Amino acid sequence: MFRSDSTTTGNVVRRFPPDGGGPSAPPLEASLPRLSLAQRIVKRAIDIIGALVFFTLFGPLYLMVALGVLISMGRPVHFWQTRLGERGQRFRFYKFRSMVRNSDHVLDEFLSRSDMARTEWDTFQKLEKDPRITPIGAVIRKLSLDELPQFWNVLKGDMSLVGPRPCMERQRSLYGRGWTHYCAMRPGITGLWQVSGRNRLSYARRVELDVEYVSNWSLWLDIKILFRTVRAVISGEGSR
Repeated sequence: MFRSDSTTTGNVVRRFPPDGGGPSAPPLEASLPRLSLAQRIVKRAIDIIGALVFFTLFGPLYLMVALGVLISMGRPVHFWQTRLGERGQRFRFYKFRSMVRNSDHVLDEFLSRSDMARTEWDTFQKLEKDPRITPIGAVIRKLSLDELPQFWNVLKGDMSLVGPRPCMERQRSLYGRGWTHYCAMRPGITGLWQVSGRNRLSYARRVELDVEYVSNWSLWLDIKILFRTVRAVISGEGSR
């Protein structure tokens, strides 16, 4: 049902120096607050309730997307990647499959033929015209429907509804001095990056937003991000 996506091990990213140099280095003065036990309990309770409400209300939508992927691309319908979460721990990150099966090879070949594409990938870790994405994959990504299986990650406790966007192992060095902030909280289905421009932003800016979120965390901030996420999904803002 699920398959591993081998792109997590592909040689497709240039890394900034691990000491925090380069464009991804956040300001040193950013604070690193610690959530109290009560705050953690409330945030976790909201995550569980939110995920259960989603599956109750949108279970039919989930099944429709799964069926569409199965008919158009065959099995597997889902795939998983290894991502890094709270305290840097590895976990299986789920999505609906939106790419061809040999996506790592396709990407490596494409980047080796185009310096412009390589520059775009190094800057954004995304491509405007990604050769790996299938036609139905482009649709579900545009509507953010490929993210729906991550509600299982929320129920399992790997992720939160709101938090830093979960990063791949090969992207760790891009966080520089912001890595401590990233590891301070569970990664989220949505966060400041998703509601601030998403794929239009460089990866360095994504790191800055993660640091900003953790440094200024509050339940009210989570609520505001959730409402802004609904607006961003409906408008398709920053999706690719």
